[in-house]
Amino acid sequence: MKSIQAFCLMLMLSLPTLAMAVDPASLPEIKRSKLGLYLEAREVPEFLKKHAPKVLFVDVRTAEEQLFVGVPDGIDGTTSFGIMNYSKWDEKKNTYLRYPNPDFLGQFEMWALDKGIDKGDPIVLICRSGDRSALSADLLARYGYTNVWSVVDGFEGDLAKDGPNKGRRAVNGWKNEGLPWSYNLDRKKVYMKE
Repeated sequence: MKSIQAFCLMLMLSLPTLAMAVDPASLPEIKRSKLGLYLEAREVPEFLKKHAPKVLFVDVRTAEEQLFVGVPDGIDGTTSFGIMNYSKWDEKKNTYLRYPNPDFLGQFEMWALDKGIDKGDPIVLICRSGDRSALSADLLARYGYTNVWSVVDGFEGDLAKDGPNKGRRAVNGWKNEGLPWSYNLDRKKVYMKE
């Protein structure tokens, strides 16, 4: 009996318990991925440390966001899930129209191959607030990646619903948690067309 209890305890300790803090039912549909693997920004550094060196951390925001808003420390690479079309306007979102990046998979796989990541190794994706990281995770899942984690509060966090910061990204996220980040982009970690 004790050996069964010990085995169950060992099994529970080996599961990715860091993600248990995120209840998928509490997420808006746009932040849910088919794989259902989620992290909050505050959990990412420990997750990366726990799974090093066989873990990949990719920022899927646009190059403009990375340049002008900053990037999290510790990323392995960047590849934009969407690209901006500066000649078309999205009336619903009141911004430039964004299209899916047709080169996303190839750009992403460049980082995976460079680091020796297999399709079953942990992959952590971060965007502004968890929408594009979930969409990116779904795309990677369609191509056989099975361990893709979406950072549900992203780099900038969610919009405050009330109070003095109403309408600002001040609720959660990498920057609001005080995690290390920088405006300095590392040339070795940004995707550039050659």
